Amino acid sequence: MAEVYVSTDIETDGPIPGCNSMLSFGSAAYLADKTLIATFSANLETLPDAMGDPKTMQWWKNQPEAWKACREDLQTPVEAMKEYLKWLKSLPGRVVFVGYPAAFDFMFVYWYLIKFTGESPFSHSALDIKTLAMALLSLDYRDSVKKNMPKHWFDDHRHTHKALDDAVEQGALFCNMLAELRKKSK
Repeated sequence: MAEVYVSTDIETDGPIPGCNSMLSFGSAAYLADKTLIATFSANLETLPDAMGDPKTMQWWKNQPEAWKACREDLQTPVEAMKEYLKWLKSLPGRVVFVGYPAAFDFMFVYWYLIKFTGESPFSHSALDIKTLAMALLSLDYRDSVKKNMPKHWFDDHRHTHKALDDAVEQGALFCNMLAELRKKSK
């Protein structure tokens, strides 16, 4: 069974799940050949006992369009995560979480999946685009940032801080990197 790369981006009101809330998330499911097979997105109500982090909330003040987008059509976390789990299970292959940075996005998605559905089809792991860039470019990890990546890895997608837009952008980036990696290993 083939792997399906689920590029996922989230928007939050702070740095850690539970204390802070995931406001929005989007996932774009790609095959290795960069075929986009499905997308999922949801905007979430905040957790009842969580609070927005002051620094994060200050950052949001400079992103009014993205803030507005992630506060429309809100769902409860339990509704959204149950639908997301159903969507993940409907994908035609073994799902692999892909993020940039994976540690942050995966931490929230995994926490929400376990808290509200009791399971994660991703298991306990995620694939980090930045780490892949480090390996492909032979750079230090902290230098493996988008501005140091080759232009041909990027498609014509804008980074908008809207979760689904960014998931699509990052998924295409990942697939371009994966193609280069596979070409090098032949």
